[in-house]
Amino acid sequence: MLGFMRLSIRGAIPFSLLVLVPMVSVARTAKSGANLTTRADPPFLGTIDIDPNIITPSDPTSFQSASYAEQGSRMMFDRRVNDWITVNAYLFDASFDDGLIVEIQVNPEFGSSDAALTEAQKYGSVIGQLPTALRTDLETVWIHKGTEPFGGGNNNLLIHTGQADLYATDGILEETLMHEASHTSLDAYHESVSGWLDAQTADDEFISIYARDNPDREDIAESFLAYLAVRYRSGRISQSLYDTISQTMPNRIAYFDDQSFDMYPIEN
Repeated sequence: MLGFMRLSIRGAIPFSLLVLVPMVSVARTAKSGANLTTRADPPFLGTIDIDPNIITPSDPTSFQSASYAEQGSRMMFDRRVNDWITVNAYLFDASFDDGLIVEIQVNPEFGSSDAALTEAQKYGSVIGQLPTALRTDLETVWIHKGTEPFGGGNNNLLIHTGQADLYATDGILEETLMHEASHTSLDAYHESVSGWLDAQTADDEFISIYARDNPDREDIAESFLAYLAVRYRSGRISQSLYDTISQTMPNRIAYFDDQSFDMYPIEN
């Protein structure tokens, strides 16, 4: 089963690393400062694959166009070398009909501006399916070849197209980008505020093992996708999945409700 592990790059962007891990039964102790209690195992290993129909390729997108600007020197993180690289990237200005603009930087390994444009349009369209709230802080997108994990944070999304094909085959390309975009646009505003921390404490459970094992870094991204499923896609998911999410994280759901997120184009 696919799960997550967090990788932090010192002084740079923290990314989510997708790895193969075994499903295990592990007891969770309460956070320091609280009484020690045991918690039930989370219902999921990770949330990107709880249902492939939360967002589908046929759903509306806010993406309008990706116009070629130029080739220019850009520093990008490449998981194939697990380091920063500087390349003469193909640069595109991607526009969305909610007024947001993102620079898409495509590795020159794709060979031509036309080939790079195909990639920019493909992923720009998927990114446009994410709610405005998850794109508000998005400034750049890096696109490389390779079968490596995606990443999110520091106003960026990282895409490796070989891995994207695998996600698309499983029907979870959109859900994975939603997870990563939650890092980009939600973490900095919510992960340390009292309302979110109080919701974590009140729920006394985590939606996934990945969130439980990384409560300060992954709980928002893991929980937001599940939240969207019950609040905006309840007709697409099973009753049992709806009940599991609602019963596991009711206070997190209430917290997200209170934020009045702009959910266009998920909700007009």
